[in-house]
Amino acid sequence: MLDPEGAQALARYKAWADDLTLGAVAALPPGEAARERPTLFKSIIGTLNHSYVVDLIWQAHLEGREHGFTARNVVPYPELEALTAAQRRANGWLLAWSEAQSSASLREETRFRMVSGEQMRMARGEILLHIVNHATYHRGWVSDLFFQIPAKPPTTDWNVFLSVTR
Repeated sequence: MLDPEGAQALARYKAWADDLTLGAVAALPPGEAARERPTLFKSIIGTLNHSYVVDLIWQAHLEGREHGFTARNVVPYPELEALTAAQRRANGWLLAWSEAQSSASLREETRFRMVSGEQMRMARGEILLHIVNHATYHRGWVSDLFFQIPAKPPTTDWNVFLSVTR
């Protein structure tokens, strides 16, 4: 499935796209990031916190430890500056983790319990793909919220990442 080089590229892409998104959110007019909107996580900040919390949950699964979350819709960082720093730390962990992987470790299965209580098992490479895909999905939600302001969202497509990082 994933080789170490691909895993590292995906982790770099996630960090790049998250930074681009967080920077664009910081440039919005005051109050827009926290303004309540018709979306599941109530606001841009709520959506970004959800993505961050899910990153921490999957990080715990990769580390083989309990994550301590009972919900995925908590807002540990209502202020964008603190959330940005926390997301960068989480992405730094993922980058370092990806750099330490081998083809064999990426295929290795790990067992864990979902927030719902369901027992699961996935290969570590599959978990990485989920983390990256989940973040991409919710950056799409944030882009939609930008249009409600109205503001132009950043372009965080994979092909753009490749064109600016090669």
